[in-house]
Amino acid sequence: MSELERKQERAPVPAGWDYASAPEARDIVSIRERYGLYVGGDWVEPAEAYTTIDPASEEPLAEVGQASPAEVDGAVAAARDAFENGWSDLPAAERAKYLFRIARILQERARELAVLESLNGGKPIKESRDVDLPLAAAHFFYYAGWADKLEYAYPNRKPRPIGVAGQIIPWNFPLLMLAWKIAPALAAGNTVVLKPAETTPLTALAFADICQQADLPPGVVNIITGGGETGRMLVEHSDVDKVAFTGSTEVGRAIARSIAGTGKRLTLELGGKAANIVFDDAPIDQAVEGIVNGIFFNQGHVCCAGSRLLVQESVADEVLARLKRRMTTLRVGDPLDKNTDIGAINSAAQLERIRELSAAGESEGADRWSPPCELPARGFWFAPTLFTGVSQAHRIAREEIFGPVLSVLTFRTPAEAVEKANNTPYGLSAGVWTEKGSRILAIADKLRAGVVWANTFNKFDPASPFGGYKESGYGREGGRHGLEAYLAH
Repeated sequence: MSELERKQERAPVPAGWDYASAPEARDIVSIRERYGLYVGGDWVEPAEAYTTIDPASEEPLAEVGQASPAEVDGAVAAARDAFENGWSDLPAAERAKYLFRIARILQERARELAVLESLNGGKPIKESRDVDLPLAAAHFFYYAGWADKLEYAYPNRKPRPIGVAGQIIPWNFPLLMLAWKIAPALAAGNTVVLKPAETTPLTALAFADICQQADLPPGVVNIITGGGETGRMLVEHSDVDKVAFTGSTEVGRAIARSIAGTGKRLTLELGGKAANIVFDDAPIDQAVEGIVNGIFFNQGHVCCAGSRLLVQESVADEVLARLKRRMTTLRVGDPLDKNTDIGAINSAAQLERIRELSAAGESEGADRWSPPCELPARGFWFAPTLFTGVSQAHRIAREEIFGPVLSVLTFRTPAEAVEKANNTPYGLSAGVWTEKGSRILAIADKLRAGVVWANTFNKFDPASPFGGYKESGYGREGGRHGLEAYLAH
């Protein structure tokens, strides 16, 4: 009898836990029937609109503007006017005050914004409440502190703002990605035109209210909504000086091609296929929690998700047994229920992508397993899933799934682990689990990834730069490095 089986006999897991629902109050959020575009400090009625929905129920939440070419022009013109007529010349300490004010308002309205984020995006409320909102506020606090210290950050270089930044953010962390981009841009003295993802615009539009509440000068932040065509118009606009994009590698390539030769600065944070490497001396229970957090956090809608698990052969069976046992305790359901671990998939299109790649995994010969899981009848849902018997040739080991699907591979030696981990076109993140500090440093040095976590996963801090290599993009966001992209020298 194994040690794990003996422990299970002494402390058996009940056949089922009966959780009383603990829903967060939806009525703390007031959602308008229709939202315009936030341009020049005012709300502008758009010529066209579309409906944004709750992915957990497919119910409509609000009508949102679909920005036209003329409306994109207006937003960029407002940002240019604000840049040239006040904001860029404002004393840095005064700019910092606005950032501090925005950070405090984010904290004050955190509960409301967390509910809105979960309603529009489908992520569990405990993640919106405990991760997204605290980190968003922390980024504004952090860059507020840098605003009047740029000459110390870049000595002998006379840093100055670039101009108008066009920023496009994804649907997996709408408010947090907004903070990653807007906070350093404003701290450096730039103005912004931001376009949130088509499916998750509501927290960005709520941020427009925060800008008004903070008395931010008109035109410093402008928020336009719409689909991919709106983003293309913003990227290609002749009066945009800097483009920052977080999203798919395919779109990132198109953006890089479209602005090549224009002189625009560009930061791309794209896809990933991170390897989470577990050695035979790793603390296995701790590693299992890291594996679960690495792939099932935010339904796997994370660019740096640990979607490839590399386990040393000698402990593979034990790790998988404990991992499956842990997966049976994950609760899938209402994103506003504080007990929920895995919420709704963001959209019907993304759910179809996850299903298609999972079916490909089975057809190519991998073994699929999911815990018993009753999915809600309405909305977009996918049970937590792992595949064993995966080879490096399988699509599920090569392509970004962006869902709660884990591919398990094994290795025998550290050299093999590194080779398999680096055998990907991506290079955004990785994880290493071992009790040996020397091994952590040796493996991390060989991994071609922008971020390497040691005995943890998905940990972020405003002071720490984040970004990737190869098809995961270039440039860094966060830390002093995050200011670099918004400064001319």
